[in-house]
Amino acid sequence: MLNRTEPSQSPAETDAAAGAGAAPCVLDRDSLDKLRALDPEGRADILLRVLGTYEGSLKRLMAQFEGARVTQDLTVLRHVAHTLRSSSASIGALQFSRCCLEVETRIREGRSADLAVALDTMAIEGERAAAAVRAMLDRPGSRA
Repeated sequence: MLNRTEPSQSPAETDAAAGAGAAPCVLDRDSLDKLRALDPEGRADILLRVLGTYEGSLKRLMAQFEGARVTQDLTVLRHVAHTLRSSSASIGALQFSRCCLEVETRIREGRSADLAVALDTMAIEGERAAAAVRAMLDRPGSRA
């Protein structure tokens, strides 16, 4: 039921095919601008702090996600999807947030048909979000 399907391309291959600047496009500019507006002069590095916190949470929760897939623990999968849905939307990872909503909804409603595909998509979009956040944090002299 929760077994992985084989994607045609890895997230890295997909982003590379789209061009060098693909990863940052994963994050919605308007969402990032709203976070920047909280610290207009950039003195508190709010955006960088939020992105750093998100990155740590994402790593921890995606590890839980992978473990729950192996054990087919729908309760943990639903919790992870629920938690990542709102935090991902707040930093502009809107496609990932939508994937999380889809997984959360399917599990809550007991719709397990094609759940593996939804979980695969969530994993792929999670990797893309992580790469985009890391790219922003790694920018030299970045205030993101």
